[in-house]
Amino acid sequence: MDYPVEVALAQQVVALPEGEGWWYEPKLDGDRGVLWRRDTVRIQTRAGRDATEQWIDIATAAMDLPADTVLDGELVIWREGRTDFGAVRSRASARGRRLADLVRRYPASYAAFDCLMLNGQDLRGRPYLERRRALLEVLEKLGPPLQALPATDDVDVARTWYEVLPEQGCEGIVAKRATSPYKPGRSWVKIRHSQVVDADVVGYTGTPARPQHLAVRLPDGRIALTQMLTPLLTAQVASSLSEAALAGRAATAAGEEYRSAATDVVVEVAAGTTRHAVVTMIRVR
Repeated sequence: MDYPVEVALAQQVVALPEGEGWWYEPKLDGDRGVLWRRDTVRIQTRAGRDATEQWIDIATAAMDLPADTVLDGELVIWREGRTDFGAVRSRASARGRRLADLVRRYPASYAAFDCLMLNGQDLRGRPYLERRRALLEVLEKLGPPLQALPATDDVDVARTWYEVLPEQGCEGIVAKRATSPYKPGRSWVKIRHSQVVDADVVGYTGTPARPQHLAVRLPDGRIALTQMLTPLLTAQVASSLSEAALAGRAATAAGEEYRSAATDVVVEVAAGTTRHAVVTMIRVR
């Protein structure tokens, strides 16, 4: 396996998938980290950057892993019983004495959720459940700060996690097929904490006939782009957008550009309540 590895990601959905063969994991609020144990330890970010220096306490603990082992997981910092993403960001951007001070004051944890390689054997083509067993096996004799993320095939347990774990910094739930290999790209699905609200359509990306995303004004006044529209939703809003008067270009607070338009269209959306303000259109009102 070559460094860096391209990581698997999750596609946003509005409801937990159900049925035989689905497994569920809580999504903690931290930084993605691939942990490489070769002759030494390296920690790779989601984008492929080396972040070993920023997470030296995790790298030191990972020296106890078997040689030629690669794990995927989340780098988190716990403070007062919940994850602190601000502390994670501070650690990730710090250098020198400030970094050393943050490592001492706010030690990190590594919540592993996949095993990509064990004892030099590439496991990415193996089913999720086989990789999960390998993960539990390799971490069985170790303790904090390296731990396996909980997982369940009981959708009721997953719903309970979704309801009660936000107080501890859980962003939502990631669902994976028991038989699925580890593939780059959005091969998993996730549901984030959100509220279903009505929103005014104030623009779009793409063309009026084929809008890709809608720009919506949420009840709190924030303007955000929705996730990519499905073909059915595109058809539902296209006629209204074709009749709307364009008012030029605009951008959200996050810097996402869109075509501003005067419409009377109201849509129902699921708006994220976590730091990832994901907005997903459900239907036209």
